[in-house]
Amino acid sequence: MAATLTLHRFFRLSACSALSAALLFIPAHAAPVRDDPLRAWVAGDDPATLTRWVDARLAAAKQSLDKLKAVKGPRTVANTLQPFDDAQNQLTLASNQAYVLFAVGGTAALRDKAQDLGQKIAGEQTAVMLDPAVYRALAALPLPDKDAATTQYLRRTLLQYRLAGVDKDDATREKVRALQDQLTALSLTFARNVQDGVLTVTASRAELAGLPDDYIARHKPDAEGRYTLNTDEPDASPVFDFASDAGLRQRMFLAYTNRAYPANKPVLLDILAKRQELAGLLGYPSYADYGTADMMAGNAAYVRKLFADVDAASRETKQKEFDQLLAFAKSKQPGLTEITQADGRYWVEQYRRERYAFDAQSVRPYFPYEQVETGILATAGRIFNVSFVPVKQAKTWHPSVHVFEVIGHGKKLGRIYLDMHPREGKDKWFSAAPLVPGKGQAQLPEGMLICNFSGGVAGDPGLMQYDEVVTYFHEFGHLMHHILGSQHHWSGQGGFNVEGDFVEAPSQMLEAFFESHEVLAPFARHYQSGEVIPQKVVDNMNAASAFGRGRWAQGQLFYAGYSFDLHDRPTSQVDLDALLRKNREQFSPYRPVEGDHMYASFTHLNGYASNYYTYILDKVIAIDFFARFNHDHPLTGDATQRYIKAVIEPGATKPAATLVSDFLGRPTNMDAFKDWLGAQFKEQGKQ
Repeated sequence: MAATLTLHRFFRLSACSALSAALLFIPAHAAPVRDDPLRAWVAGDDPATLTRWVDARLAAAKQSLDKLKAVKGPRTVANTLQPFDDAQNQLTLASNQAYVLFAVGGTAALRDKAQDLGQKIAGEQTAVMLDPAVYRALAALPLPDKDAATTQYLRRTLLQYRLAGVDKDDATREKVRALQDQLTALSLTFARNVQDGVLTVTASRAELAGLPDDYIARHKPDAEGRYTLNTDEPDASPVFDFASDAGLRQRMFLAYTNRAYPANKPVLLDILAKRQELAGLLGYPSYADYGTADMMAGNAAYVRKLFADVDAASRETKQKEFDQLLAFAKSKQPGLTEITQADGRYWVEQYRRERYAFDAQSVRPYFPYEQVETGILATAGRIFNVSFVPVKQAKTWHPSVHVFEVIGHGKKLGRIYLDMHPREGKDKWFSAAPLVPGKGQAQLPEGMLICNFSGGVAGDPGLMQYDEVVTYFHEFGHLMHHILGSQHHWSGQGGFNVEGDFVEAPSQMLEAFFESHEVLAPFARHYQSGEVIPQKVVDNMNAASAFGRGRWAQGQLFYAGYSFDLHDRPTSQVDLDALLRKNREQFSPYRPVEGDHMYASFTHLNGYASNYYTYILDKVIAIDFFARFNHDHPLTGDATQRYIKAVIEPGATKPAATLVSDFLGRPTNMDAFKDWLGAQFKEQGKQ
């Protein structure tokens, strides 16, 4: 399972910004807003109330922009950048809140209204980014001599304006505006089709063989003895890992990869066509080139070289792993000649059980959901030197949401919301999202997790797989980056505002902490006996997890290559199914399953567009980072505090490449990544 920062990117065309007096301004003609100006959901789930709340934010943004445009005389940071930041803050609050209620709102009517408002807000953001008067005002500002953070903010904002097309003629800007509005509407439709696209699969009791007892107990048979499973993660993922019936695995695979098909196929093609048209209007040969212009990568050529380097580093390892896996599968199932895409995870799990004495089911009792949540908070508290205080009376959008104040150095640093279990109409993936930008003590940052783990139901302990625990910590890392990295004057320089292809690096680095028994032991206790997870189990778990690193890297190349292929050519040359087969055959060792249309629910195509390569680039950086830590005792030594100071706390006040070199003392390279890929075979050679 991969982390993602999804649709909220879509509502934001530029950096977040700061709170000012304008935040509380509501024009006389507007209906009164009887709620919290930072939290749209506080006043309830009435769509009309949400509309009034959003309109108040938009009105406040307009007031700040009018103030900026009315300046007479020399432009200064105070009279130009500050009101710009105030306006952006209002737009960001509106977009963040519309996103959260689109993704997790309690009623279809509220989600519908949030979807409509998201499109409206995006249109307002586009208008601001295409306003030549605002751009000229910002461009007239002299760069501050002794304020590096403000200089970085201004330079990057001006780049984003040029990428938006502000320097084009009137006719071109109008075309860009229309395309952006259309793209917003299409991408919201794409996301909603996935969000609502739950399919079901039925199975007999015999076909559930291999699945955990608590999983089966959660599902009640009908009068004919048939069990109904759905494509939400808590139902689908165990089938792929544990179900011994190949027919059930294939039915679930096809249901899962087709849950928004065929509805999203024409939507996606329309998105791709409009993205390519937009790139051409703005002077780029393809959207892949346009999409990297404000990234660490800088251009599409860099990304293609990254693909080649990672492919060269991982292809041999992938093949060795697959040869071992196929030989094992043949030994267990005589007559087997190949492993399909639907069966890969099952056979990996079986191989790990026998080769490494590690059974993913056997460790689930050590990870009941509530215990894991407590452990995640405690571990993050130790790493980041903060504490988490429950906010019992906090108003939330759903009763299951847990809310905590983040306390550090004797003061409040922000607030987090954990929405962790599936329900009807809720977003189906695992993601982190900002709610409130931060601006020092004037406006504390707030963020949320949207996840779909088991649990949250009376009588269900929510036993989690180890990789789900790692996913939880990964997503939590995004929250800590947001909270700790958003304590700056300009709220547009928070943790979520770093270059998009660096945003996953800090969280991917944190995943490695959970390979340490020292880190797991305080909370990984058997939910019935209280036994601490044994060191030997963790050792076997780590050895088993190391098997498949080459396949993982090649799998990331599949997703990244497919995303890039869709965006680096004219849409007339895009055949979604043919390109899917091409990338499957190039990077996956498994035989494709006929009828797979995973692109229809590949939500990263919304959030990352052509830039899914972020995950593999950031994994290279993350492993390079973790090489500076004590792998057995990652909480010891000075690496953690140096890392927080160099990478996390600066947020986006520096270019991401500078954050990397500040911690490493050099630019990142592939050396640690290559060692990581080959570690399993080095260990085998010693045995």
